[in-house]
Amino acid sequence: MPRLVDHEVRRRQITDAVRRVIVSGGLEAVTFQTVAAEAEISVRLVQYYFGTKKDFLLATHRSVMEDAGARFMQRWTALGPDAAPREAIRAVLTELLPLDDQRREETLVLGAFGWAAIAGQGITAEETFAAPRALVALVADQLRRVQRPDVVAPNNPELDAQLIGMAIGGLAQGMLQGYSTAEAAVGLVDHLLDRVLGTTTSVQAAQGIPNPLTI
Repeated sequence: MPRLVDHEVRRRQITDAVRRVIVSGGLEAVTFQTVAAEAEISVRLVQYYFGTKKDFLLATHRSVMEDAGARFMQRWTALGPDAAPREAIRAVLTELLPLDDQRREETLVLGAFGWAAIAGQGITAEETFAAPRALVALVADQLRRVQRPDVVAPNNPELDAQLIGMAIGGLAQGMLQGYSTAEAAVGLVDHLLDRVLGTTTSVQAAQGIPNPLTI
């Protein structure tokens, strides 16, 4: 009796192979042949599931975003419905840093896609913008929940969210290059949130809440 094939599992097998090829050789190393060899299947099978190279590249990009999104939701659920905006934003941002092997692979793959869009290698920037736009929207939504009576200038959650998104992308790439350690990177995330949201003690003071450490 012929063995049944789970097509989603097979597609994931292929996109996982694409990731590994990108990590080891960059986007330019990705071909039907190299992906088939990495996945240990035939070229014809890769072509059956993905008719063009661009098809499996975009599917790979989506798989990275879906994996990261699943982790976000796990962290979000663990925080609970009463999580403070700073806590929620910090949880999301640290998931974007290459703090373990999986996140390092994802950062390398996304960086390769970003460079491909810049260099005109068959992937347009617009085709990879859904994830960063979703991140900015999520962060901006959390920032709108924050009251900053200690800040005289008007708040602009959308611009602050864009700044945070750009900063975390640059910080992740800097970690790959060895410019920043994991500990330093997490510290910079906290410093950035201090600059945007204010420190806990400064917000408490502005609202007239006593600091328990000074009582």
